[in-house]
Amino acid sequence: MASVRSGLEVLARRPALLGGRRVGLLSHQASVTRDLTHALDVLTGLRGVKLAALFAPEHGLAGAAQDLIRVGSTTEPATGLPVWSLYDRRLAPSSAMLSGIDALVVDLQDVGSRYYTFVWTTTLCMRACAKARVPVIVLDRPNPLGGLVMEGNVPDPHWPSFVGLHPLPVRHGMTIGELARYLNDQHGIHCNLTVVPMEGWRRAMCWEDTGLPWVAPSPNMPTPDTARVYPGGCLIEGTNLSEGRGTTRPFELVGAPFLDGRRLMGALARRGLPGVAFRAATFQPAFQKHRRQLCHGVQVHVTDVARFKPFATYLALIIEARRQSRRFRWRRPPYEFERKKLPIDILCGEDRIRRAIERGTSLDRIERSWRASLTRFARRRQPYLLYR
Repeated sequence: MASVRSGLEVLARRPALLGGRRVGLLSHQASVTRDLTHALDVLTGLRGVKLAALFAPEHGLAGAAQDLIRVGSTTEPATGLPVWSLYDRRLAPSSAMLSGIDALVVDLQDVGSRYYTFVWTTTLCMRACAKARVPVIVLDRPNPLGGLVMEGNVPDPHWPSFVGLHPLPVRHGMTIGELARYLNDQHGIHCNLTVVPMEGWRRAMCWEDTGLPWVAPSPNMPTPDTARVYPGGCLIEGTNLSEGRGTTRPFELVGAPFLDGRRLMGALARRGLPGVAFRAATFQPAFQKHRRQLCHGVQVHVTDVARFKPFATYLALIIEARRQSRRFRWRRPPYEFERKKLPIDILCGEDRIRRAIERGTSLDRIERSWRASLTRFARRRQPYLLYR
């Protein structure tokens, strides 16, 4: 097994990168070293570094809040430092929050999907720091999905949202540090950016290859298996189907009281989708959609990580569930601070995919529709990649 050192661990060995500065730290519960020391403690222990403020993304500093729950600013009990929430009335730090710090350190474990909000919190911080002339230092971490495979549409730039402020493929194959470099340059942020690269990471690695411990970066991301299905599984949030929140296998379990799991399993099996198998499942969510009701549907089992296409797989699941029951509905807004557009359109970054499903367009044709834009994105991202 490889021994990957995260950007945080590299920084701990090269404290001169922060020497003599008062810093703010944007982090969460997964911001740890391989021995599970949190970034807060690492920075506090660096000689010549003064930790002055903490910033928290969605789910809060401890990662306890469920999705779409706003988190208020508070105080970190052990240090007495202010914890500024960036998932409340404000999504970006104000000039007052940034006053008194010489640099903002970002250490967030991403999961490799466009919808995951940590990249966009980082982006908004970069914009605010560019305006306030505060340097940003991003400590890089692995993409759990690896760095080779890309999948899904590249959104319409006129459809920005907090689950896609700028056009990226659903599965972009970049680390958070690479994304920071790409977005900073390609979208005119131009903050004073430093990325501290990892040591030992290679693009072909999946999470288990890194030797790093998995700490759930959000409440419903309990395992690397969850991250693998999430580029498709998150689409279920845009429907009235349960995406398995309130169960032990979120995003792998999908269903509703009005579905027939065995029929759904059979319909999906006949499609012959690569790298995946489906098992008819009945489950009872403890919270959120269909709380305490028996839901019938499927569990998505990834059988070949290299061949599995999560975005296409879950589009197929939506198509078959919609075909099976007239009680299927698209979820209504509000969703992720958007009050007018449908959540499924926000997640897709356009309405063309939903409309194609409603017209009965084949999955193969839907997949073909994004191939050219995916090829263009692959060329654009190339100068910003840090690893072989």
